[in-house]
Amino acid sequence: MSATNEKFLEACNNWDLETLYTDLASVKGKRLTPVEKLHLRGLLLGYSPAEIADKLDKDIRGVETDFSATIYRYVKGLVGKCNEKINNWRSVIEWLYEAGYKIETKNNNQQTVNFESVDMIGRIANIKFCKKKITIEIDTIEVDLLGKEQSFKNFNNSDDN
Repeated sequence: MSATNEKFLEACNNWDLETLYTDLASVKGKRLTPVEKLHLRGLLLGYSPAEIADKLDKDIRGVETDFSATIYRYVKGLVGKCNEKINNWRSVIEWLYEAGYKIETKNNNQQTVNFESVDMIGRIANIKFCKKKITIEIDTIEVDLLGKEQSFKNFNNSDDN
């Protein structure tokens, strides 16, 4: 694979590229070419055809013509908008999003966690890796104004004395 074909690969982080390639190939009647895939990935990352041409050191008019003759036609056929004119390349991204090719980053089995900055001194007691879950246990230490360390447990118990 040439260095050019390795560009824009980060699109696979947010888009189901394999399914999209397969579905677009069915509209086209044969597999997408490496250049078509490359241009599509650039578009899915939010680059305009002119920006894609610039990043690939290609002629802008040539890339824009390629989009009109290939990717735009295939996407219109895939999402059932064959008779619509593409006035803006961003329409392609919107249509593919609406068609379900964008990967949802939030899994129903996952919780959203908001982190807050906390000043704390501690040591990691245990780290566990299990499938897609990381658990970190931390022993915390409270530090008084004089710099004497006390364990959190001892600090709380000192109020009872």
